[in-house]
Amino acid sequence: MNVSTTSFSTINKAGLGLAALLGVADVASVAFLTPDGQVGPPLGIVILGGLLGLITLVGVGWAIRTRSRGAVRVVAAARIISAITALPAFFVDIPAGLRLFAGLIVVLTVAVVVMILTPARSPEPVTD
Repeated sequence: MNVSTTSFSTINKAGLGLAALLGVADVASVAFLTPDGQVGPPLGIVILGGLLGLITLVGVGWAIRTRSRGAVRVVAAARIISAITALPAFFVDIPAGLRLFAGLIVVLTVAVVVMILTPARSPEPVTD
């Protein structure tokens, strides 16, 4: 089985670090379930977010350990799906602070995905 590997640039490593932080936040969000009658995401979305956070953390560990492009794609997919689950916050009546937080998460996720999927530049050959 031929697994495609790559070396990571500083941008890729920073993106993986931020993805791990977002993954930890997703996993930790399961501890803060909203009681009935209070504003917050539905239980299913919170559990899905926790699962996506776990997938992100495993994917980041896998990517760092093996330098696998597939692992990086798994992390990107988990983060994209997690951001998609935050989009309904822009279409329902919730406090502005929660909407701002959801927007921040979506923008940060876009940045992380771009950072981790940006190919590492190979050095240009020196010619005289």
